Amino acid sequence: MSEPRSSPILAQLRQQIDEIDRQLLVQLNQRARLAEQVGEVKKREGSPLFRPDRVAQVIDSVQAANPGPLKSQHVAAIWRELMSACLALEAPQRVALLGPEGTFCEQAAVEYFGSSADFVYCGNFDEVFHAVAAGTAEFGVVGMENSSEGAVTRSLDMFLRTPCHIIGEISLLVRHHLLRATEGLDGIEAVLAHPQALAQCQGWLSRHLPHAERRPVSSNAEGARLAATNPAWAGISSERSAQKYGLHVLAHAIQDDAHNRTRFAVICLPQTMPTPQPSARDCTSMVVSVPNRPGAVHDLLVPLKQHAVSMTRIESRPARNGQWDYYFYIDIEGHPAEPHVAAALAELGRLCAFYKVLGTYPVAQ
Repeated sequence: MSEPRSSPILAQLRQQIDEIDRQLLVQLNQRARLAEQVGEVKKREGSPLFRPDRVAQVIDSVQAANPGPLKSQHVAAIWRELMSACLALEAPQRVALLGPEGTFCEQAAVEYFGSSADFVYCGNFDEVFHAVAAGTAEFGVVGMENSSEGAVTRSLDMFLRTPCHIIGEISLLVRHHLLRATEGLDGIEAVLAHPQALAQCQGWLSRHLPHAERRPVSSNAEGARLAATNPAWAGISSERSAQKYGLHVLAHAIQDDAHNRTRFAVICLPQTMPTPQPSARDCTSMVVSVPNRPGAVHDLLVPLKQHAVSMTRIESRPARNGQWDYYFYIDIEGHPAEPHVAAALAELGRLCAFYKVLGTYPVAQ
C-alpha cells in the first residue's frame, strides 16, 4: 500500500525543518570542535575537564535567552545532553552508580552528567564509594536521603571510611511502578525491590498484595531484572526499567507519598575536583562527634545560632565502638568562603572530638 500523499503545505514545512536540521548539525559540530580545543587547553593547564558550575552557567544563560515556544526545562535537557556529548569527545567521565541499568540512581546521574558519560554499574553503594576512592571512576552518584524514609544510612557510614567528598546533588522526584512479565495481579507470590522502595510502597502493597512476600534486593532495577525471569514475581521500579527488561506496568505511582523525592550526592576525590566556588545557594555537609557529657549536643548548635547559620538537617549514627558514642551528620546553609559560615565552622570544630567536612556544593533546584 502506498503512503498517503502529503499536502503541499505539509511538504513545505517538512522541507524547512530538514534544512534547519542540516544547519543545526553544522553548528553543533562547530561547537564540538571548539569544545575539543577547550579540552586540549585544559589538559595543558591541568584544569578539570568536567566543570559542573560551567554547565550550570551555560544552561542558565540559554534558559534566560530562550524566546520559546520550547519550555525552559526542555532547553536545559537539550543543552545538558549537548555538553555531555562534547565532553565525551574530550574525555568521557567515568561515573560509578548503583546498577543494573534502569535504577533511579542512573536517572539521577543522567540528569547531572548527561547520557554520554561512561557509567560504571555497581552492586551497592559501598562499591560506588570504593570505585571512586580507587580511581576506577572519577565520580560517583549515591543516595543520601529520601523524603519518606529518611537517610540512606549506608552512604553516611561510607563517608567515614573513604576520602570521597560531595561536589553536587540531585533531587529526584521518584515514581514507583509495579512491574511484571505478565499482565494482572493474580498469582504474584513475591514483590522484589530495594528495601527503601518496599517501605515507601508498604500501604499500597498491604491493600492490593497483602499475601505476597516482600523480598529486598540490591536495587529496584535488579528487582525488575529478576521479575522478568519469573511470572510469579513482580518488581517495583521505574518506567525506564520496564522498557529495559520488557515488563508490563501493572500499576503506576504506587508510593504512599505522592511527593516522594530522593536526594542523591555526587562524590569524587578532592584531587579530582576541589570544593566548588560559592553559588549563592550552597549546602555544607559535615560529620562530627562530641565528648559524652551533658549538654554536648546543645553546645554544637550554639556557634550556628550565634553566627546566624541555618541548620537544615541532623542525623545520628552509632560510632560502633561499643561505648554508646554517636556521629552526627549535619547540613547547614552556606559556603565556608562566607565569613559568618567560616566563623561558625571554626568554633564548632573546636568543640568536637571528631570533625570532618563532607563537602560544600550547590543546592539542587
